[in-house]
This record gives sequence, C-alpha cells and structure tokens, in this order.
Amino acid sequence: MKIKQIIGVLAVIACCGTACKNDIANTGESVLDEDDAIVVLADTFSLLSSIDSCRAIISQADSFLLGEIETDYGLLRASILTQLACPEGYSYPEGFSAEAVDSICLFVNYSTWVGDANSPMAVNAYRMDKGTFLYNGTYPTDLNIDDYCSREKSILTNHRIVVASEKRDSIRNQNGDYIPMIRMRTNDDFLQYFASIQSFESQAAFNELFNGILIETSFGSSTILNITDVALGVYYHFSYKKGDRDTLVSDMKAFYANSEVRTVNHLQYQDKKEWVEALEKDSNTYNYIIAPAGIYTRLRFPMKQIADTIFSKVGDKRPYVNKAEVQVLVSNLFTGTSSKVTRNDWLQPASYMLLVREESMDRFFNKRELPSDTCALLGQLTQGTDSLGNTIYYYTYDMSDFMTNQLRKRTEDIILNMLLVPVTVEMSTTSYSTTAVSSVRQEQTVSATKIHSAKNGMKFELVYSGF
Repeated sequence: MKIKQIIGVLAVIACCGTACKNDIANTGESVLDEDDAIVVLADTFSLLSSIDSCRAIISQADSFLLGEIETDYGLLRASILTQLACPEGYSYPEGFSAEAVDSICLFVNYSTWVGDANSPMAVNAYRMDKGTFLYNGTYPTDLNIDDYCSREKSILTNHRIVVASEKRDSIRNQNGDYIPMIRMRTNDDFLQYFASIQSFESQAAFNELFNGILIETSFGSSTILNITDVALGVYYHFSYKKGDRDTLVSDMKAFYANSEVRTVNHLQYQDKKEWVEALEKDSNTYNYIIAPAGIYTRLRFPMKQIADTIFSKVGDKRPYVNKAEVQVLVSNLFTGTSSKVTRNDWLQPASYMLLVREESMDRFFNKRELPSDTCALLGQLTQGTDSLGNTIYYYTYDMSDFMTNQLRKRTEDIILNMLLVPVTVEMSTTSYSTTAVSSVRQEQTVSATKIHSAKNGMKFELVYSGF
C-alpha cells in the first residue's frame, strides 16, 4: 500500500514539473478569473539630469576645513570661527593670579589633508572681537567674517608656517601612531587679556568676555587640512606658603572647542559662477557633485508618464513595483600611484551619496532625518564590473518601495525632482548586534564626484505588477 502511495505522489509531482516547464507564466490561470490574475510587466523610462548649485550650505559641527586648494573647481579658502567651552564651576588654585600665566598656546589637530602634503601654508589667528554665535543658531558657510572679527591684530607671536606631512608638533597615541598637530604660541597682549578671565559661572557669561577665535591661512593654495580638534592651553606656575614650606603649583588648563559651543566653517569659492557654468556645458555627457561647494546633480523622473503607463496596463489593480533601480556611474575615481597625482586627483568621489526629494532636502537635514522609502535613499560608492568585464564604480538606489508609494498616492506631479547630495554617514550598533545608520549630514570634507549624465547611459527600468 505504501509503495502505491509513493508512486502516486511521484506521478503528481511529475505532472506539476511538466506544467512548469511548458509555461510557468500560465500556472494557476485555470483557477483564477481573468480579473483576478496577477499582471507582471516591465518598462524602461528616460531620465533627465542637470547640475544644481546653491549659494552655501549650513555649517555643521562634525568636521572643519582649514587652508586653500586650487583645482578645476575653483579656489577654495577655508577658515574656522569657534567659541571655546567654559569650564563651568572651575576656579584656578588658591594663590593664582594673571601674572602666574607663563604662556598660552593654541592647538589645532588634524586627521588628514587634501592636496600637496609638502606645500607650506601660513596659519594665523585672531580674537572674535565684534560678535559671537548663538548655540542654537543656524549659520551658512558663506557668513560674513567681518561681522565677527576685525582682524586688527593677530593673537599669535608670529604666523605659523605649516607643512601637512611634517611631525614637528605631533604626538603619539597609545598605539604609537602620530596625531598631526599644530602648536601656536599666543602673544603677550592676548596672554594678559585671556589670563584676566577667571570667572567661569556660565557659558553665556564667558561668551560675553571672550567671543571666540578666528583661525585662517594667509598664503598657500595647495593644501586643505581636515581639522578634528581646537583647544587653547593656559600654562601657569606660582608658589605659595603652606605652613612653613614654599609650595610650587605648575599646571595647564585647557579650553576646548567642543560640542558644547558653536564652531562655524567659513568657505569661500573663487569664481564659482564661472566654473559652474563651464561644468554645465558638459551636462549631456557628465554631471558633477562638488562638496562643500553645494553643487549637486538633479535627476528628473517623468512621474506622470510612469503612472499613466503603469495604470493603463494594470487597470484597476493595485500597483506594486517589484524592481526600480537607478545606477549612477562614477568616472573620476583615482586608482593610480601617488607619483601620478594631478591637482584634480586630490578631489575624490564621495563615499556616500544621498538621493533625496528636492522639495524635502532642507527639512531632511535641518531636522536630522534618516533615509526612508518616501523621502531619501542612501547609496554607497561600490566597485563592480560591467558586461565586458571592465571595473566600474557606482552608486545604486533601489527605488521599488519609493515608486510603489508614489503610485499608490496617485500623485499629480508631472516631474519628480531628486538631488544627489554627498553626505557623511555615522553608523551605530543595534541591540541585535547589527549596524544601522544613525546620522546623515551634508558632507563638509572636500570631494568631487563626476558621474555619467542621464543621456550618457543612465536607464530607469521598472518591473511592476498589479493585483
């Protein structure tokens, strides 16, 4: 009896296999009404792309640039204006006076640089003597420095000549690696002024006595430093009587530019209008995304054409987009040797690129939102191969959920405009030991991404169904 049952089951399986082999698309049609059948279709749509330029971006306290660099994308000058954190509740040791201060030094740490590692640059610093920042204020990267600093007199004994690759002031961390640092001694006038500040009741009161510091370069157009930390160190020593003995006090107090205060990166691009217009002439072949210049690429999706096409084929059925992928090809990744680097090879493509609704972009960054299927999609620079086996680099965006949402909203938009924006991404570990995106900010490090335009091979193919 069992042998007969097994033979019967095998016969049924064989029949099913034959049906699938003949026409898998017809499986189940015999038990479904025509109106209930799932429709699976595919269409390819043409996109348009163009360069979009904004005047400036909002300065955010995640990284800062210092120096100058000249490329085909203009001459970028980067300066830093920063408050210093008040050590609230702190007081110098008993017996301290302003005369006890031996020296005050300005420390600037940097992690990496862009440009010529051996090209000299001159660094100078000034007291912000005309105004300061509100902690919750919003400040663009093209703010007017003259509103905050007169630049009448430097706070340094002399401007400091810096070469990015030198280890003159660098220190070693616990792993024995060098931490690049610039150490600059302040002059006597600033020493006396800052040493006289001994009231640390609150940050607001401290800001009234000391608005902050401007750090900038006065010559050199080949190097930009990626600044990580800024601090002011007050070195002092004095002696006092303790019982019958003279006691010597020798110490240093640091004042940091940290997350408790505002730091603004001032960025100025020379002849920006002219070089952006030159890039626009190349738009039929290539588009560009330049950071932190605020140069983006706009992708224009023919939303009405897509919706009309899909609904004409699925009828009253509920639409679902199974696949909608956009691949953005990158053409300027430098993979040569350091001896062959040109000035444009200094600017490499962004590691992460956000594809965000143009109308939602300001809200996305101001409210510190995260990528979602209805507003913004995150792409990472990826290496792959094309159909001929050649190495290619690209960003990929899976827009299937995004487009499904758009179709079901029955939007009346004729064109859907989205921007490619370079971003800095922070990751965190979840309770399930997986990593997830925890922060997305506009990139303020230097990068240039040259991509193939929509007319130069970009396709938007949708595989969709109705049920």
